[in-house]
Amino acid sequence: MIDQDIKSEIESMDYLQMLHINRFAPPGHPYLQGEVGGFFVSNMHEKGKLIGSSGRVAASKLIGWDPPVPFS
Repeated sequence: MIDQDIKSEIESMDYLQMLHINRFAPPGHPYLQGEVGGFFVSNMHEKGKLIGSSGRVAASKLIGWDPPVPFS
């Protein structure tokens, strides 16, 4: 069972915020583990469909591949 506060926080994120976590979170980040991870990925996928492929590409280019220091 996923905590309602965690669900609400994930649901309130936009695709760009979710992509940032997906790309730069350290190993073991709680949003990418177990049931919460499945919920996160499912929500990210749905939000990605809403913005379309061009929106996903734009988000990816915006955040790049160089991780921020430090990760927050």
